[in-house]
Amino acid sequence: MRYTEALSTHTSQAANKTLRNTYGLLSLTLLFSAFTAGLSMAMNLPHPGLIITLVGFYGLLFLTHKCQNSSMGILCVFALTGFMGLTLGPILSAYLSIPNGASMIMSALGMTGLSFLGLSAYAVITRKDFSFLNGFITVGFFVLLFAVIAGFFVQMPALQIFISAGFTLFSAAVILLQTSEIVRGGQTNYIMATVTLYVSIYNMFLSILSLLGMANDD
Repeated sequence: MRYTEALSTHTSQAANKTLRNTYGLLSLTLLFSAFTAGLSMAMNLPHPGLIITLVGFYGLLFLTHKCQNSSMGILCVFALTGFMGLTLGPILSAYLSIPNGASMIMSALGMTGLSFLGLSAYAVITRKDFSFLNGFITVGFFVLLFAVIAGFFVQMPALQIFISAGFTLFSAAVILLQTSEIVRGGQTNYIMATVTLYVSIYNMFLSILSLLGMANDD
């Protein structure tokens, strides 16, 4: 009985440490990403394009995964999030050039922040097992992938709304699942947990911003 209690206490302490490290690193990477986005906007850099964005993202993601158990992993995380910030800058500049663009960006930021805090708090406080979302996330990934590919060939407003709404729900599910895994001891690597949460926040922000833009007919 004492062994079981000691094991439970150790697991809980390890989970709390992973959670603190994850949120600490996530906060720093979000700030760094905001800095590189602002730098991109100040320098008026063009968007690198889909191919360079995908190659840069998946290349840095692979490198982060390979270095996740070493100090180099932290540098890789900052390289990845900094790169994503650079790709975000031109998008924000485009929104700032349209009427109500600044208010849409602030609204998207606020909605994303509140959503992340609410979902994370719910997972941490309830400590529920959200592993049942694995199936939804897997199916959702392929559905969204096919929808994005179709979007290149079929320019339909309804399809764009579906993609943006789908990515918002998909990101919310990933945040719930990842936070739950950290709290329950299923995820012990704070570097990979940070990357997962960062990408979810990034996708959620862009999706909400896109929906607000379409709602304003922009």
